[in-house]
Parts: sequence; structure tokens; C-alpha cells
Amino acid sequence: MAQIFTASADTRLRASLLAVFLCMFLIVLVVGGYADSSYGTLVGWVQDQSVPFSHEHHVAGLGIDCRYCHTSVETSARAGLPATHTCMSCHSQIWTGAAMLAPVRHSLAADVPLHWNRVSRLPDYVYFNHSIHITRGVPCVTCHGRVDQMPLMTRAEPFQMQWCLNCHRNPGPNLRPPAEVTRMDWSDWDAHPDLHKDFGELVVKTYGIEPAKLTQCNICHR
Repeated sequence: MAQIFTASADTRLRASLLAVFLCMFLIVLVVGGYADSSYGTLVGWVQDQSVPFSHEHHVAGLGIDCRYCHTSVETSARAGLPATHTCMSCHSQIWTGAAMLAPVRHSLAADVPLHWNRVSRLPDYVYFNHSIHITRGVPCVTCHGRVDQMPLMTRAEPFQMQWCLNCHRNPGPNLRPPAEVTRMDWSDWDAHPDLHKDFGELVVKTYGIEPAKLTQCNICHR
């Protein structure tokens, strides 16, 4: 009887299957590594803007509250971006000739809105409502980081699904007094979590927050 396969055929088959397995493993490793890297999450990256706005100067230096520029954050799904007249309420009187503010002056004169590139942008298939988080006591710093220490705005958190779910599964420890949500420094709370544990549990009970419902798909994907 003629031999159909050579003596090395089995070895070549095993080597081929091993090569395919290794390729698939490397692909998963590369894709997963990219997704968690700063290249994938954009954490720490600066977005180019029409005007180099410094949160550090305006928030920490001048003490301007987040809600002065992000006017709809308490009442709308979107926080809102500052209109030109908001900027000019100050800059029509100070730094009126600054070169870096030329786009703001042109925007006002031409009645054309300034274009801001979103730093903390979520995918279109994710629904996020700022107002419900703010009114329940999730402080701005939880998602946006210490903007009072950012000369140029960068993304502070990855905004990955797992990151959001970690909070939704146990929201209590992340809740603060709603009247102080724009406060940046919560080091006193973070240093003594046991002292403030009851507060989070009380807020969860008062507002009827149900973690089991917060992890349902239709909460964020509508």
C-alpha cells in the first residue's frame, strides 16, 4: 500500500497548530495591551484647543467654580461648554490684547462659536447623564481628576466599561455632599473612609439607589 503522508507530516501539523495558537495569543495580547495603554485610553494626553485654556489658573488661581463655565451640568445630560460671552465677561476687561485670546475676540466679533475639542468624550453608544451624577453627589474630580492642577486639560480616567461598573456596583464610597461636588481636594475623606462610610450608605438609601439596576445594560446603552 502506498504511503499517503510522509513521516514528518505529523510534526508539521503540530508545528502549524502551535504557530496559529501563538499568533492568536499575540494578537489578543497586543489588542488587550493597547486597550489598557495610554494610547488606547488617552489618559494623560492633551487635546489641541482653539485657546490654551488653563484650568489650573482659572480654578486654583482665581477660584472660579466649575458651574460658571459648565452651566448645564446640574440640569442636563451634558455639562455644556462655555459660550464666548462667558469668556468675554472677564476678558473684555482684562488681558484684552493677549495674542492667545485672539480666537475668543474673533468669535465674539464674527458671532461664530468657539470650537472646543472634547477631552473626556465617551463613545456614541454610551449614554451618560451629568445631572443625575451631580445631584446624587458624585464630585467632578471623580471622573475629571484634579483639573485645578492641570495647566492644559487632560483625560484623568480611562472611561472603560469596567471602570464605570466598579462604581455602579458599589456607589456609596464615591458619594459626597451634593453642595460640594465641585470641590477638588477630598483628601480628608480619602484618608478616613470609615468615618464617612455611613454618609454613602445614607445617600444610597435616601435616593433609592439600587446597584443591581445600575449594572443593567440599558442604563448606559440605550
